[in-house]
Amino acid sequence: MRKPSGYNKGTIGQVCKLLKSLYGLKQASRQWYAKLTLCLLDFGFSQSKADYSLFTMSTSTSFTALLVYVDDIILASSSMDNITVVKDCLHDRFKIKDLGALRFFLGIEVARSPTGIHIYQRKYALDILADSGILGCKPVKIPMEQNSRLCKDEGDCLDDPSTYRRLIGRLLYLTITRPDISYPVQVQSQFMDKPFKTHLTAAHKVLRYI
Repeated sequence: MRKPSGYNKGTIGQVCKLLKSLYGLKQASRQWYAKLTLCLLDFGFSQSKADYSLFTMSTSTSFTALLVYVDDIILASSSMDNITVVKDCLHDRFKIKDLGALRFFLGIEVARSPTGIHIYQRKYALDILADSGILGCKPVKIPMEQNSRLCKDEGDCLDDPSTYRRLIGRLLYLTITRPDISYPVQVQSQFMDKPFKTHLTAAHKVLRYI
């Protein structure tokens, strides 16, 4: 790495040899993303302004999209030749591991069939139920009563609010493939600053619906 500004030891042109793993540095993730971004832009990708982790490249005959999450990358294209070229480019600049066709990514499972590509979160939902102790409970037909209203100050406060916050956070992520629970989860997310037992009961009803 280049010597930081103000460090005058050594001679001109010398660089520093890192004795510590890249993952152990505070700026590691930022430096990694900056270098990866520069590599992709040089290759011809354009960075999305709506989602900075998304890079796209369009030609007259093909479209290629690359999605980054920390050091995991999804690569999709209308041309298999483009995928091969991009992987070769990344392999020349970085040490990468090709995991093959996408099957699982960030709690989202991907399945292919003759009708297209389907995404679902069955395992993610089962993990939520198991962690909450509601895996074998009696299910309900609706996630929230039609005229149900949650109040800000009603009932007893939770001893550990982090349990409720973590549950709602996981349910919000589940709405990617379960839009049918979007409304009740959005309502319950309004009480994350000071949740009561009634709010947790309402969240458990959503789990029973799932």
